[in-house]
Amino acid sequence: MSKEERQIEKKDLIPADIYTKNRKQIRKDLIEFKKNRRIALGPYATFYFESFETMLAQVQEMLHIEKGGDEQLKDELIAYNPLVPNGKELIATLMFEIDNPLSRGAFLGKVGGIEEKIFMKIDNEEVKAVPETDVDRTSAEGKASSVQFIHFKFNDDQISKIKSGNINIELGIDHKEYAHTTKLTEDNVKSLSADFI
Repeated sequence: MSKEERQIEKKDLIPADIYTKNRKQIRKDLIEFKKNRRIALGPYATFYFESFETMLAQVQEMLHIEKGGDEQLKDELIAYNPLVPNGKELIATLMFEIDNPLSRGAFLGKVGGIEEKIFMKIDNEEVKAVPETDVDRTSAEGKASSVQFIHFKFNDDQISKIKSGNINIELGIDHKEYAHTTKLTEDNVKSLSADFI
């Protein structure tokens, strides 16, 4: 199977007993791996860029916690495989993290449709994010979900530029109630480049 079609399968998982024994170290390694894939934007938004590795770890952890065996595995693969990048895209889980429930509710009530206002700039060339279509991320009342799944799809030229590492990449949200941009660091770009074929 080529990398671009790579999906998590049962054979990718570590046997449960071995996972349990090594879980602490596995999770420590994952935190290190994810460090350069976490990008904060403004006071509340954090993008967690997903990969085959992060989704495999998520599936493994869900099975460890719930111990649902093969039946659960089927559901987890349906849930998490769409968040494995296909080799020509980056996929992020975007979270709006506000501890106070009242403040969080008020903020989310003001930023309906925010999932349509996310972009990346590759050397000033804008790539609009495509929200995951599994569920509606803004309610009928116009309230945004605190968790969004976002795809950035790139052409070959943009991918070459990103992989070159010698490029200015910005991540931004352009919503009237939440407008912020940030520049990706060299370490961010290097880590994200690994998602491309």
